[in-house]
Amino acid sequence: MRFSAEHDFAASRARVVDVWCDPDFHLGLDLPDLSRPDLLAHDVDGTARVVRLRYEYTGQLDPAARKIVGNRKLTWIQELRVDTASYTGTLGFSVDQGGDRLSGEATVALTTSDGDEHTRQSIAGDLRVRVPLIGGAAERRIVPGVVRRLDVEAAALATELAARR
Repeated sequence: MRFSAEHDFAASRARVVDVWCDPDFHLGLDLPDLSRPDLLAHDVDGTARVVRLRYEYTGQLDPAARKIVGNRKLTWIQELRVDTASYTGTLGFSVDQGGDRLSGEATVALTTSDGDEHTRQSIAGDLRVRVPLIGGAAERRIVPGVVRRLDVEAAALATELAARR
C-alpha cells in the first residue's frame, strides 16, 4: 500500500540531514506505540549517511495481528540512507523475524527554496504485508500509523533544528 508524507523545515538541507542522520536524535525520540530504538549502525562514508535502528512495537495489536505474531515481540529494523551530494535516499524497514512478511521502502528527497534556508522533506513508498487473506486489510490499518509516526518525527526534527541553531 502506498504512503507519503511531506514536511517543511526552516533550515538548509545540510542541517536537516545532520540532525536527521544523528543517532542521538533518534535515540532520544519518543514515537507513538514504539520503544526507543536500539542503534545497530551509524556510518558516514563520503556523502553517504546511514542510520540503522531496531524498534519494538509497544501498542495494542488487533486480534488478526496477534495471531500472526503470537507471543513474540514485534520488532523491526529501520534503515535511513541519505546522500548529501543529491539529497536523496531511502527509508526502509522490515520485521526483525519472519522474513519479508512486513516490509516497506520509501524514497526520500530533500528540496530547497528561499535561498537554501527552507527544506521540504518528501517521503513516498510502499508498505507490504505478505500474509494470505489478511495482508491488504493489515496494510490499511498499519499505514496511517506509519504516516503519523513520520509526522511526529518531523515535528521533533523541526524542534531540534531550532534548538541547535
